[in-house]
Amino acid sequence: MSRRKPVAFQGEPGAFSQEAVHQLFGKNTPILACNNFESVFLALESEKVDAAVVPIENTLAGSVHENYDHLLRFDVRITAETNVRIVHNLIAAPGVRFADIRRVYSHPVALNQCLKFFARYPRIEKVPFYDTAGSVKMILAEGLKDAAGIASAVAASIYKAEILKRSIEDDRRNFTRFFEVRRAGARPRPASKGNWKTSVVFTTRNSPGALFRSLSAFALRDVNLNKIESRPLRGRPWEYLFYLDLSGREEDKKVANALNHLRELADFIRVLGSYPAAR
Repeated sequence: MSRRKPVAFQGEPGAFSQEAVHQLFGKNTPILACNNFESVFLALESEKVDAAVVPIENTLAGSVHENYDHLLRFDVRITAETNVRIVHNLIAAPGVRFADIRRVYSHPVALNQCLKFFARYPRIEKVPFYDTAGSVKMILAEGLKDAAGIASAVAASIYKAEILKRSIEDDRRNFTRFFEVRRAGARPRPASKGNWKTSVVFTTRNSPGALFRSLSAFALRDVNLNKIESRPLRGRPWEYLFYLDLSGREEDKKVANALNHLRELADFIRVLGSYPAAR
Protein backbone atom coordinates (compact mmCIF):
# COMPACT_ATOMS: atom_id res chain seq x y z
CA MET A 1 0.00 0.00 0.00
CA SER A 2 1.25 3.49 -0.82
CA ARG A 3 1.95 5.87 2.08
CA ARG A 4 -0.77 8.43 2.66
CA LYS A 5 0.36 11.95 1.82
CA PRO A 6 0.14 14.55 4.58
CA VAL A 7 -2.36 17.41 4.73
CA ALA A 8 -0.84 20.91 4.67
CA PHE A 9 -1.78 23.76 7.00
CA GLN A 10 -0.24 27.03 8.19
CA GLY A 11 1.35 27.15 11.63
CA GLU A 12 3.10 24.83 14.05
CA PRO A 13 1.70 21.53 15.34
CA GLY A 14 -1.01 22.39 17.85
CA ALA A 15 -2.34 25.32 15.81
CA PHE A 16 -6.11 25.64 15.43
CA SER A 17 -5.65 24.76 11.77
CA GLN A 18 -4.46 21.32 12.86
CA GLU A 19 -7.71 20.85 14.75
CA ALA A 20 -9.54 21.61 11.50
CA VAL A 21 -7.41 18.93 9.80
CA HIS A 22 -8.46 16.46 12.52
CA GLN A 23 -12.13 17.32 12.06
CA LEU A 24 -11.95 16.80 8.30
CA PHE A 25 -9.52 13.88 8.03
CA GLY A 26 -9.21 12.26 11.46
CA LYS A 27 -6.64 12.54 14.25
CA ASN A 28 -4.17 10.04 12.76
CA THR A 29 -3.74 12.00 9.53
CA PRO A 30 -0.10 12.93 8.76
CA ILE A 31 0.45 16.69 8.56
CA LEU A 32 2.74 19.17 6.84
CA ALA A 33 3.10 22.36 8.89
CA CYS A 34 3.93 25.43 6.74
CA ASN A 35 5.26 28.84 7.74
CA ASN A 36 2.74 30.88 5.75
CA PHE A 37 -0.40 30.51 3.65
CA GLU A 38 1.42 30.81 0.33
CA SER A 39 3.60 27.83 1.30
CA VAL A 40 0.44 25.81 1.96
CA PHE A 41 -0.83 26.42 -1.57
CA LEU A 42 2.62 25.84 -3.09
CA ALA A 43 2.83 22.46 -1.32
CA LEU A 44 -0.50 21.56 -2.90
CA GLU A 45 0.57 22.82 -6.32
CA SER A 46 3.87 20.88 -6.21
CA GLU A 47 2.01 17.68 -5.17
CA LYS A 48 3.83 17.41 -1.84
CA VAL A 49 0.32 17.00 -0.46
CA ASP A 50 -3.02 16.03 -1.95
CA ALA A 51 -5.04 18.34 0.29
CA ALA A 52 -4.67 21.47 2.39
CA VAL A 53 -6.77 23.12 5.08
CA VAL A 54 -6.87 26.92 5.33
CA PRO A 55 -8.92 29.39 7.40
CA ILE A 56 -11.23 31.60 5.41
CA GLU A 57 -13.12 33.62 8.04
CA ASN A 58 -13.55 34.12 11.77
CA THR A 59 -16.75 35.18 13.50
CA LEU A 60 -14.93 37.99 15.33
CA ALA A 61 -11.98 38.97 13.11
CA GLY A 62 -13.72 38.59 9.74
CA SER A 63 -12.31 37.23 6.49
CA VAL A 64 -8.80 35.97 5.83
CA HIS A 65 -8.27 38.06 2.70
CA GLU A 66 -4.96 36.50 1.73
CA ASN A 67 -6.58 33.12 1.28
CA TYR A 68 -9.32 34.55 -0.92
CA ASP A 69 -6.54 35.81 -3.18
CA HIS A 70 -4.79 32.41 -3.17
CA LEU A 71 -8.01 30.61 -4.12
CA LEU A 72 -7.98 32.59 -7.35
CA ARG A 73 -4.22 32.59 -7.93
CA PHE A 74 -3.81 28.81 -7.67
CA ASP A 75 -5.63 26.17 -9.69
CA VAL A 76 -7.48 24.60 -6.77
CA ARG A 77 -10.95 23.52 -5.77
CA ILE A 78 -12.78 23.70 -2.44
CA THR A 79 -14.01 20.22 -1.48
CA ALA A 80 -15.23 20.63 2.12
CA GLU A 81 -15.54 23.07 5.02
CA THR A 82 -15.56 22.83 8.80
CA ASN A 83 -16.00 25.18 11.75
CA VAL A 84 -13.61 25.15 14.71
CA ARG A 85 -14.50 26.61 18.10
CA ILE A 86 -11.58 28.85 19.10
CA VAL A 87 -10.64 28.59 22.79
CA HIS A 88 -7.66 30.75 23.78
CA ASN A 89 -5.61 29.58 26.76
CA LEU A 90 -2.75 31.27 28.58
CA ILE A 91 0.14 28.78 28.46
CA ALA A 92 3.59 28.88 30.07
CA ALA A 93 6.53 26.64 30.93
CA PRO A 94 6.07 24.19 33.82
CA GLY A 95 6.63 25.84 37.20
CA VAL A 96 5.95 29.38 35.99
CA ARG A 97 3.30 31.17 38.04
CA PHE A 98 0.77 33.61 36.64
CA ALA A 99 2.24 36.32 38.89
CA ASP A 100 5.56 35.91 37.02
CA ILE A 101 4.10 36.73 33.60
CA ARG A 102 5.11 40.06 32.08
CA ARG A 103 4.82 39.28 28.34
CA VAL A 104 2.33 37.26 26.31
CA TYR A 105 3.13 36.14 22.77
CA SER A 106 0.63 35.01 20.14
CA HIS A 107 -0.73 35.67 16.67
CA PRO A 108 -2.05 39.27 16.42
CA VAL A 109 -5.61 38.03 15.80
CA ALA A 110 -5.49 35.92 18.97
CA LEU A 111 -4.13 38.84 21.01
CA ASN A 112 -6.91 41.10 19.76
CA GLN A 113 -9.52 38.51 20.72
CA CYS A 114 -8.35 38.64 24.37
CA LEU A 115 -8.43 42.41 24.99
CA LYS A 116 -10.54 42.15 28.15
CA PHE A 117 -7.88 39.90 29.68
CA PHE A 118 -5.13 42.45 28.92
CA ALA A 119 -7.27 45.29 30.23
CA ARG A 120 -7.69 43.39 33.50
CA TYR A 121 -3.93 42.78 33.81
CA PRO A 122 -2.24 45.96 32.48
CA ARG A 123 1.18 44.80 33.68
CA ILE A 124 1.23 42.22 30.87
CA GLU A 125 2.59 43.30 27.49
CA LYS A 126 1.09 41.95 24.24
CA VAL A 127 3.80 40.71 21.85
CA PRO A 128 2.73 39.71 18.31
CA PHE A 129 4.08 36.38 17.03
CA TYR A 130 3.59 34.52 13.74
CA ASP A 131 1.55 31.64 15.19
CA THR A 132 -0.44 30.70 18.30
CA ALA A 133 1.11 27.26 18.81
CA GLY A 134 4.46 28.62 17.63
CA SER A 135 4.47 31.08 20.53
CA VAL A 136 4.24 28.21 23.02
CA LYS A 137 6.94 26.27 21.19
CA MET A 138 9.27 29.31 21.30
CA ILE A 139 8.68 30.00 25.01
CA LEU A 140 9.54 26.41 25.93
CA ALA A 141 12.54 26.28 23.57
CA GLU A 142 14.02 29.50 24.99
CA GLY A 143 13.17 28.69 28.60
CA LEU A 144 11.36 31.98 29.21
CA LYS A 145 10.17 32.31 32.80
CA ASP A 146 8.37 35.64 32.56
CA ALA A 147 6.40 34.96 29.38
CA ALA A 148 3.39 32.99 28.21
CA GLY A 149 1.65 32.25 24.94
CA ILE A 150 -1.98 32.22 23.89
CA ALA A 151 -2.86 29.01 22.08
CA SER A 152 -4.96 25.86 22.12
CA ALA A 153 -4.98 23.21 24.84
CA VAL A 154 -3.56 20.83 22.23
CA ALA A 155 -0.48 23.07 21.90
CA ALA A 156 0.06 22.91 25.67
CA SER A 157 -0.06 19.11 25.48
CA ILE A 158 2.29 18.85 22.49
CA TYR A 159 4.99 21.10 23.98
CA LYS A 160 4.52 19.83 27.56
CA ALA A 161 3.55 23.26 28.85
CA GLU A 162 1.04 24.25 31.52
CA ILE A 163 -2.23 26.12 31.10
CA LEU A 164 -2.35 29.02 33.58
CA LYS A 165 -5.77 30.34 32.54
CA ARG A 166 -8.36 28.73 30.28
CA SER A 167 -10.72 30.34 27.78
CA ILE A 168 -9.54 33.94 28.10
CA GLU A 169 -11.11 35.08 24.81
CA ASP A 170 -13.50 38.04 24.96
CA ASP A 171 -16.38 36.22 23.23
CA ARG A 172 -17.12 32.51 23.67
CA ARG A 173 -18.97 32.43 20.33
CA ASN A 174 -15.63 32.50 18.54
CA PHE A 175 -15.47 30.19 15.53
CA THR A 176 -13.18 29.95 12.51
CA ARG A 177 -14.38 28.50 9.23
CA PHE A 178 -11.85 26.40 7.31
CA PHE A 179 -11.80 25.16 3.72
CA GLU A 180 -10.44 21.82 2.60
CA VAL A 181 -8.68 22.58 -0.70
CA ARG A 182 -7.41 20.19 -3.38
CA ARG A 183 -5.93 20.57 -6.84
CA ALA A 184 -8.41 21.27 -9.64
CA GLY A 185 -9.75 18.05 -11.07
CA ALA A 186 -9.52 16.17 -7.77
CA ARG A 187 -12.41 13.88 -6.98
CA PRO A 188 -14.96 15.53 -4.67
CA ARG A 189 -15.91 14.14 -1.31
CA PRO A 190 -18.64 11.46 -1.32
CA ALA A 191 -22.16 12.78 -1.80
CA SER A 192 -23.95 13.83 1.36
CA LYS A 193 -27.66 14.17 2.10
CA GLY A 194 -27.01 17.33 4.10
CA ASN A 195 -26.89 20.92 2.90
CA TRP A 196 -24.35 21.94 0.26
CA LYS A 197 -22.64 25.19 -0.65
CA THR A 198 -21.02 26.47 -3.82
CA SER A 199 -18.33 29.17 -3.90
CA VAL A 200 -17.91 31.43 -6.94
CA VAL A 201 -15.71 34.37 -7.89
CA PHE A 202 -16.63 36.84 -10.66
CA THR A 203 -16.08 40.35 -11.97
CA THR A 204 -18.64 42.72 -13.44
CA ARG A 205 -18.49 45.56 -15.90
CA ASN A 206 -17.84 48.88 -14.18
CA SER A 207 -21.23 50.35 -14.99
CA PRO A 208 -24.35 51.40 -13.05
CA GLY A 209 -26.42 48.45 -11.84
CA ALA A 210 -23.94 45.80 -12.99
CA LEU A 211 -23.57 44.17 -9.57
CA PHE A 212 -27.33 44.35 -8.94
CA ARG A 213 -28.07 42.56 -12.20
CA SER A 214 -25.41 39.94 -11.45
CA LEU A 215 -26.86 39.13 -8.04
CA SER A 216 -30.40 39.11 -9.42
CA ALA A 217 -29.47 35.93 -11.33
CA PHE A 218 -29.66 34.17 -7.96
CA ALA A 219 -32.60 36.11 -6.47
CA LEU A 220 -34.80 35.32 -9.48
CA ARG A 221 -34.28 31.59 -8.86
CA ASP A 222 -34.56 31.67 -5.05
CA VAL A 223 -30.91 30.71 -4.60
CA ASN A 224 -29.79 31.83 -1.15
CA LEU A 225 -26.53 33.79 -0.91
CA ASN A 226 -24.68 32.98 2.32
CA LYS A 227 -21.85 35.47 1.90
CA ILE A 228 -20.42 38.07 -0.47
CA GLU A 229 -16.83 39.33 -0.24
CA SER A 230 -15.07 41.87 -2.46
CA ARG A 231 -11.35 41.99 -3.21
CA PRO A 232 -9.37 44.50 -5.32
CA LEU A 233 -8.90 43.51 -8.96
CA ARG A 234 -5.18 43.83 -9.64
CA GLY A 235 -4.29 45.99 -12.63
CA ARG A 236 -7.69 47.71 -12.63
CA PRO A 237 -7.77 50.32 -9.84
CA TRP A 238 -11.11 50.72 -8.02
CA GLU A 239 -12.57 47.63 -9.62
CA TYR A 240 -13.27 44.46 -7.70
CA LEU A 241 -13.59 40.69 -7.65
CA PHE A 242 -16.69 39.39 -5.90
CA TYR A 243 -16.64 36.09 -4.02
CA LEU A 244 -19.99 34.43 -3.32
CA ASP A 245 -21.02 31.51 -1.15
CA LEU A 246 -24.45 30.20 -2.09
CA SER A 247 -26.70 27.36 -1.01
CA GLY A 248 -26.81 24.30 -3.27
CA ARG A 249 -24.59 22.31 -5.62
CA GLU A 250 -23.20 23.51 -8.90
CA GLU A 251 -25.17 20.81 -10.75
CA ASP A 252 -28.53 21.63 -9.08
CA LYS A 253 -30.89 22.89 -11.77
CA LYS A 254 -31.64 26.29 -10.27
CA VAL A 255 -28.00 26.87 -9.28
CA ALA A 256 -26.79 25.83 -12.75
CA ASN A 257 -29.31 28.17 -14.39
CA ALA A 258 -28.26 31.04 -12.12
CA LEU A 259 -24.58 30.47 -12.90
CA ASN A 260 -25.31 30.37 -16.64
CA HIS A 261 -27.21 33.64 -16.29
CA LEU A 262 -24.27 35.15 -14.40
CA ARG A 263 -21.89 34.04 -17.18
CA GLU A 264 -23.90 36.19 -19.60
CA LEU A 265 -23.43 39.26 -17.38
CA ALA A 266 -19.96 38.88 -15.89
CA ASP A 267 -16.61 39.68 -17.46
CA PHE A 268 -15.10 36.70 -15.62
CA ILE A 269 -16.51 33.86 -13.53
CA ARG A 270 -14.96 30.79 -11.88
CA VAL A 271 -16.62 28.19 -9.69
CA LEU A 272 -14.27 27.46 -6.78
CA GLY A 273 -16.10 24.34 -5.65
CA SER A 274 -19.26 22.68 -4.37
CA TYR A 275 -18.96 21.02 -0.97
CA PRO A 276 -20.97 19.78 2.03
CA ALA A 277 -21.82 22.68 4.33
CA ALA A 278 -20.38 22.60 7.83
CA ARG A 279 -22.82 22.12 10.68
